[in-house]
Amino acid sequence: MELVFRRFFSKANPEHKWINPGFLVGPYLPLYGFSLCSLFLMAQIDVSFIENPIIQKIVLFIIMAIVVTIIEYIAGLIFIKGMKIKLWDYSKEWKNIQGIICPLFSVFWAVLSAIYYFLIHPYIMDSLYWLADHLSFSFVVGFFYGVFIIDFSYSMNLLSRIREFATENQIIVRYELLKESIRKKNLEMKEKRQFLLPLRSINTTFTENLKSYLEKEQNKLRAEYLQKKEQVQQKLDKIKKS
Repeated sequence: MELVFRRFFSKANPEHKWINPGFLVGPYLPLYGFSLCSLFLMAQIDVSFIENPIIQKIVLFIIMAIVVTIIEYIAGLIFIKGMKIKLWDYSKEWKNIQGIICPLFSVFWAVLSAIYYFLIHPYIMDSLYWLADHLSFSFVVGFFYGVFIIDFSYSMNLLSRIREFATENQIIVRYELLKESIRKKNLEMKEKRQFLLPLRSINTTFTENLKSYLEKEQNKLRAEYLQKKEQVQQKLDKIKKS
């Protein structure tokens, strides 16, 4: 759902490209995978001590939303503290905590938990039984995880280089903005095709993208600082006049 939204409806993606919102380069989203596993376990929680069946479901979906929010917070914290990378940024959302979680997205998780419970969960066990009866399909599963391992190894290599860059410059890299910057840079390079361009080192190109991102972030912080300084000066002028 998020991939489709980013592809067709997101204003941050005017080129309408497929964008993985996670840390992997390929189509995998481990955060959602862990969340789905947790929803499967929580869907089996017994809330029969609550008499009203509607309230039972509401309580269950609230529990699901809280657990998914906790998973989201832990994942965000691991990347910020360990990798110096911010995969997403809720800092502009109401009552956010460290820009990692916020009430609005917790509500989204509750809605998605309800969708999972009614539309997906009833068929999971049937799918597992089908898989057990069709072992040849296990080759597809093996291929799925084989590509995942390659994707994970390649992506972690990129993240380790970003971490070194972030540590050296004492910043937290906002991964989404970095990917957007790289995407725009790549489009510019395609528009300005040169004979020697294919011979350029991938390391050189990646380093240039990181430096470009850092320069944009510094310019943005500088502009915000000057704006706040001007606002403070205007308030001081008003106080003096009064």
